[in-house]
Amino acid sequence: MSLRKAYLIVFIILLIDQLSKIYIKTNFIYGESGQIDVADWFKILLIENEGMAWGTVIPGIYGKLFLTVFRLVAVTGIGYWLWDSVERKHSSNYLIVAISLILAGAFGNIIDSVFYGVIFDDSYGHLATLFTDKPYGTWFHGKVVDMLYFPLFEGNWPSWFPIWGGDHFKFFNAIFNIADMAISTGVGILLVFNKKAFHHHH
Repeated sequence: MSLRKAYLIVFIILLIDQLSKIYIKTNFIYGESGQIDVADWFKILLIENEGMAWGTVIPGIYGKLFLTVFRLVAVTGIGYWLWDSVERKHSSNYLIVAISLILAGAFGNIIDSVFYGVIFDDSYGHLATLFTDKPYGTWFHGKVVDMLYFPLFEGNWPSWFPIWGGDHFKFFNAIFNIADMAISTGVGILLVFNKKAFHHHH
């Protein structure tokens, strides 16, 4: 696969990711009060993630800045990995597509972290405004926009189950975005098609 095609994958994923985030941010109010129930197992709503995956937050006043800088360094490394894989000519298409998806997803969430704090106001109790004169944050301190929710089923753990016995659970409870889906798909390709992804064509 050529580098141009790999970059096209990255561009398309980035475009879909950012258009969906801007639409959700400017048309939904934060939290479940403004959600759309597409089906019992699929809902669309606005949630903002201040930290890493699963809402993990790095404590301290510089935690968010550290996370954003770390993402920038990581995406630079992934970008080099993509370029190197294509330039070596013998990397498989599985590997190139997987890296392209991971790069697009990582870059998509970086855009939120770097820019969203200064181009949006907050979404609490009202619709957010794009290019507002009252931004909710500062450079490198933006929140990542999530919107896709798939609560496939829920119930209670059996009372005899260790630790969580009798507790209520919901599966799948994470709320994510297109960028997260791209990263997960890319990683999935590397895991499921490991031999094909890292097979070198001679």
